[in-house]
Amino acid sequence: MSAQPNTAAAAGSWRLGDLTVNRVGFGAMRLTGTAPFAEHDVPRDREQSIGVLRRAVGLGVNLIDTAAFYFSATRSANELINRALAPYPEDLVITTKVWPGRDSSGAWWWATPAQLRGQVEENLRQLGRDHLDVVNLRIPPSRHNGSGSIGEHFGALADLRDAGLIRHLGISNATSDQLAEARTIAPVVCVQNPYGIGAPSDDQALLQLCGELGLAFVPFFAIAGTGREAGPAADDGEAVRAVAHAHGVSIAQVRLAWTLQHGPHVLAIPGTGNPDHLAQNVAAGALRLSDEEMARLASARPVGA
Repeated sequence: MSAQPNTAAAAGSWRLGDLTVNRVGFGAMRLTGTAPFAEHDVPRDREQSIGVLRRAVGLGVNLIDTAAFYFSATRSANELINRALAPYPEDLVITTKVWPGRDSSGAWWWATPAQLRGQVEENLRQLGRDHLDVVNLRIPPSRHNGSGSIGEHFGALADLRDAGLIRHLGISNATSDQLAEARTIAPVVCVQNPYGIGAPSDDQALLQLCGELGLAFVPFFAIAGTGREAGPAADDGEAVRAVAHAHGVSIAQVRLAWTLQHGPHVLAIPGTGNPDHLAQNVAAGALRLSDEEMARLASARPVGA
């Protein structure tokens, strides 16, 4: 491990528009339960989740990613954030996402452009904010084909930005064509996509494009990989295990460090409800992998592939 302090500042910082954030942030999805969105999900201990949020800020995290649809039977990520951190530190940036939603039974639905305002206002109420720092338009998989335009939805968010409800805009689960379309409508400060060891070449190309454009690339599932919401797979490739052993760190830390070293514009938003895992995730920002290790991991196949 590097001798740098094991805080979120160790990996450096990046600007989301006029907002400066440390490159290691925190994702709120796993605060609400043990298996997000699954029937067997068990709500997490409320006080532990609140403690994790406060500890994250204490470790220098000033970027938190959340959504109104992050909730379990008795827990809401936004309300936990509000309870733990309000009044909010001046440098704290909270990003959220809209387009998908869940009703009170947990069933998913997708908003029309006109319904996005209601989703934005729901986030504002739950977080206790007058405006949202960054809102990502989370694009459905069905738009990754010939009918992939996001113009109407992104235009509706641009109108809400002009009205003062949103400070900056981003897109999530996007293609390069959708990024180009969005940028013709309003400024984009970040792209939030799945990315990690074993990611396909198209994902790598989008990461590089964001760097060329000066936009933040914010990978999710960098630790979970193909496990996605269910969490990391039970096994890992030999290359990942070997690098972790050589540095005396966890596999999760190697996965985060590998992702962060793809460019100064790459941010991390690992999520956890475990305070020990939180400390490890933040410390991963100080881990430096050699060029040889980076190349070895780049050639590793994702678990289950």
